[in-house]
Amino acid sequence: MPRTDPGGSERRPARMTGDGRRDTNAAGVLRTVLDHGPVARAEVARLSGLSPAAVSRQCTDLARRGLLRDLPGPAAPKAVGRPRIPVDLHTGEVGGPLAAGLHIGVPSSTFGLVDLRGRVVARHTFPHRHTGPDRLIGQVASALGEFLATAPAGRPLLGVGAVLGGWVEPGAGVVVRHDALALRHRPLAAELSRALGLPVRLDNHARAIAQSEILFGRPAARRSLVHLFVGNVVDAALGIAGVVHRGPRAGAGDVAHLPVPDSTAPCACGRTGCLEATASDTVLAATAVRHGIVPEPRPALVLDAAAAGDPRADRLLRARARAVGRAVALLLDVLNPDLVVVTEQSSLLHDTYLTEIRTAAVGHSHVCDDPERIVGPRAGPGVLPVAAGTVLLHPLFRDPLRAAPPAARSAPEPSSTAGHRAP
Repeated sequence: MPRTDPGGSERRPARMTGDGRRDTNAAGVLRTVLDHGPVARAEVARLSGLSPAAVSRQCTDLARRGLLRDLPGPAAPKAVGRPRIPVDLHTGEVGGPLAAGLHIGVPSSTFGLVDLRGRVVARHTFPHRHTGPDRLIGQVASALGEFLATAPAGRPLLGVGAVLGGWVEPGAGVVVRHDALALRHRPLAAELSRALGLPVRLDNHARAIAQSEILFGRPAARRSLVHLFVGNVVDAALGIAGVVHRGPRAGAGDVAHLPVPDSTAPCACGRTGCLEATASDTVLAATAVRHGIVPEPRPALVLDAAAAGDPRADRLLRARARAVGRAVALLLDVLNPDLVVVTEQSSLLHDTYLTEIRTAAVGHSHVCDDPERIVGPRAGPGVLPVAAGTVLLHPLFRDPLRAAPPAARSAPEPSSTAGHRAP
């Protein structure tokens, strides 16, 4: 297993100088193509600082693993001299590898297939009731196996990235604590891998979204960002210089009890004004039922009511957005990142609620007067499958020769993916 430094960041085991240079060069070429492709190999050499010969070797090696491909047609058709053939990430409908993504939520789970550019190829929502952790995980694994069996033919699967809220320790593949799903010290990555017959990587969803912003999102995210996730679970992540901070035992990001200025909402911890008790989906839905806005506690119904013109639902969503904005102001003042990414369902679907978040944040912050620093995730409503896929794709872009198999695997047949169907 990789070691971690005192700040919780991974350190790779020491390798021989020659091997390390080859691995670093491969990562540099792949990341350059991600950022600039389609791009000629000569331009890859210029942008990466590698020699043309080194770039050619790495492109051949990465193409052999199915990660790069030469595109038909020259990169600069009007240029004088020999045409330059562009190279790009292999995202083609035939042969382009895919990462499977799984987000395990409280009311439902989301499955997805994501290409090497973080684009969603297929997506499915699997509703479920909380019937105990053992049965739930069995149901999710079975349904995911059926979904993967429908993956496009000829597109190999690199594996599965799985994310969920709460305290997750990625190195061990363990959910340390998820209160809403009653998961404690659960070796979820190993369980899913056995059921699906595929490699599985696990992480917290807030960290995974932050990593997806660094990998596929705005340039400012690579300098520094804070990500705030507001769902049934409320948590956060911090990224500095392209590295998402985990802390000892990967415990960073628990902001459920961050105090929200002006909130008097009672919390199970015995205090008032905690962020999760003020702004979570669970609280939003329960409040909407109590006020007669919706007949059952489902956040989607509150969004539908607001979209249909119910002013009570709209006021409730705006009040939540302002509470989220006040929490964002605290994070801005403490950490002052280049970018704050907020994943909150109403603001993902309607800009008016993102405006409420921005206005409240800037109005309460002592260091930020630029609302444009507060954004939604690049992937929009597709953020969860993209983030889950990123758990698999980030190690691949960091160390492609070791993370990518020489020949990626095809999706397994339905009979071998699901293990057994939960009763």
